Amino acid sequence: MLAITKQFLRDNGYHYKKGYIRPLMTPDSVYIFRFGKDDLNNRIIVRYGHGWTGRQKIKEIDLLLHKQRHPRIFKTEHGLLKYLESHLSSHEEKVDDLGLDK
Repeated sequence: MLAITKQFLRDNGYHYKKGYIRPLMTPDSVYIFRFGKDDLNNRIIVRYGHGWTGRQKIKEIDLLLHKQRHPRIFKTEHGLLKYLESHLSSHEEKVDDLGLDK
């Protein structure tokens, strides 16, 4: 899941850690993907389910970059990549300039 996003992050020097959560009250599964250059302080949360054929269907992708208060919500991985390509480097520069990294 999110193979293109993982490749994009590796190419740009980001490290990541992934984990899965299976909530008890909903049929959906949750995939948590933490990433960053030094600290894993950015987060992608993917809510997905399975169709009757067993194929995984992404229902929602939430992106929360470091020091953002409201997550950005995407329906597809393509929309997420488009946002990351345009905002990730400028967000990292802004956090470094303000000294908000710790």
